[in-house]
Amino acid sequence: MTTAPGLTSLETLGELQGQFLATIPLVDPTTRVPWCGRWRVTDLVVHLARIHHWAAAQARRKQETPLGRGPFVLEDLYATCAAELRDTLTELGPDAIAWTLVENGPASFWHRRQTHETLVHLWDLRTAGGLRLTADPALWADTVDEVVTVMQPRQERMGRMEPLPAPVALVADDAGRSWLLGGSGTPSVGVAGPAEALALLLWGRTTPADARLTVDGDAAALEDALGRRLTP
Repeated sequence: MTTAPGLTSLETLGELQGQFLATIPLVDPTTRVPWCGRWRVTDLVVHLARIHHWAAAQARRKQETPLGRGPFVLEDLYATCAAELRDTLTELGPDAIAWTLVENGPASFWHRRQTHETLVHLWDLRTAGGLRLTADPALWADTVDEVVTVMQPRQERMGRMEPLPAPVALVADDAGRSWLLGGSGTPSVGVAGPAEALALLLWGRTTPADARLTVDGDAAALEDALGRRLTP
């Protein structure tokens, strides 16, 4: 499960997609996913399928063909779109020029982006269903890294959030990695804990009150940062 950057190979993506597909029939499709607004499991599955379908088109530098409004057979829809994405990225190879969230770049961008999209939504699905998810801390750490180096800077460039007054220090103590969220300089506050908890914090799935996390410094500055649109 190793590729650059981090652990975001097509094999990793395929493994996470397989876990997602296998979990769909284990969770009632009407189950609420409360950290995703008004979504239910049906909405979550359809969303991830649509994102895979869209990302496959982005990798090919084409507009996607709309999937329609449904209703869908969830397992069939997800299996089809997951395979479409993997097959597209395999056919193109990592160095093909693709549309990305930043600018034209290598198709391997989508290896990473869709790995973390799938990881977070796999956590959503399994947690909504009362099921545990075990994933490599290094993979969760790369989820954090993607937010810090790609997502948050992009949100700022697009005018979706104002720059942070001071960066937030993040330390994944089970992965040996650290970051400054929101630029360089002296951080106003630091958060330390497992990489999974940090990733879920940045993606709005947990809060600073999570018992796994330790906050050192200006707690109000952390709340302010988390209240901004750090991710799309």
